[in-house]
Amino acid sequence: MKLADLEIFVVAPPSPGWGGRYWIVPRLTTDDGITGYGECYAATVGPEAMRAVIEDVFARHMEGENPENIELMLRRVLSAGFTQRPDLTVMGAFSGLEIACWDILGKARGRPVHALLGGRVNERVRCYSYLYPGIDHPLPAFWNDPDMAAESALELVGRGYTAVKFDPAGSYTIRGGHMPAMSDISRSMAFCEAIRDAVEDRADLLFGTHGQFSVPGAIRLGRALEAYDPLWYEEPVPPGDPDAMAEVARAVRVPVATGERLTTASEFAAVLRAGAARILQPALGRAGGLWEARKIAVLAEQHGAQMAPHLYAGPVEWAANLQLAAAIPNLLMAETIETDFHSRLVGGTIRVEGGFVEIGDEPGLGIAFDEDLARAHPYEGDGLHLEMSQAPVSYHEDNLFEGGAPVRNP
Repeated sequence: MKLADLEIFVVAPPSPGWGGRYWIVPRLTTDDGITGYGECYAATVGPEAMRAVIEDVFARHMEGENPENIELMLRRVLSAGFTQRPDLTVMGAFSGLEIACWDILGKARGRPVHALLGGRVNERVRCYSYLYPGIDHPLPAFWNDPDMAAESALELVGRGYTAVKFDPAGSYTIRGGHMPAMSDISRSMAFCEAIRDAVEDRADLLFGTHGQFSVPGAIRLGRALEAYDPLWYEEPVPPGDPDAMAEVARAVRVPVATGERLTTASEFAAVLRAGAARILQPALGRAGGLWEARKIAVLAEQHGAQMAPHLYAGPVEWAANLQLAAAIPNLLMAETIETDFHSRLVGGTIRVEGGFVEIGDEPGLGIAFDEDLARAHPYEGDGLHLEMSQAPVSYHEDNLFEGGAPVRNP
């Protein structure tokens, strides 16, 4: 069995586009006709440039190879270009291709991917969701309104969720870490208070940021949040400085979580060595794929850390996250995005019931990817999957972060 063919789908989810402006899904086919699907997360170049990178990585390092040889292909990608260190764009390309290899291997053996990663540890996976607006919530007002956030949280808890995530601390910008405005701190406290009052002790609060604060700023905000006992404080400072994040972790009595923007076990190992976080959030479409994420889980276990796979992407990465989650003993929970389009794109194969996903025995990733639906929703814009603000933080007016929703134009 050899890898023989590649096709790439760049899919634009319908408005409002929860999960990003587009999802990049490579399909691999073997010389004996088995297909597998993967997903490349949050490319830092445009989709056409990323398509070229994916094609190059496949042709240069994977085409004609046995899909079983995951580690060999990874070593080629990491080292063959005289690098031997992770590159976000190249590893994003490889991650999606690697996930597709596991989908192929599971289908070839008639077994789910988690059975090939050490077997099932968890029969079902605890899920959490971001607080998205309901149909009656006005935009963009929703994003800065604690009462509407509490309504959204209460609706999720009513469906069985036991953890909800929100990030009211203002926009994140290209300008690096900053000191929060006092209004950002006050609004963050108001969100925690309103959501806690609404859900009481039925759900954990997951406080999200996006690396937008300086170390002193992150400490100020984190100490203000302590009274509400969030389960985590996500990426409080930019992700490339584990020592800075460790300084925050030592100063704040809320567990720090990070990992969405990291790739390969080496970057996660640096976080663990520094004591920067005890909750790791790899995005499998960037972190190196399933095998590399399995290594990260082993490293985390040895450092007393837990895993919470991140999802701001499409349902193929979601399916991969769930296969990993089923196979690791140090799972905390996994992020989910429940939209009709997510469900339809994989044939309705992932279902959140009572705040959990039951892990089945379907071969490979266990999904039925709808290629016709993917082709019917091509991405035709010029924005990136996610984009940071270029404006500086304001200390006079309210800062607004629109929950990762794409701008409503191409």
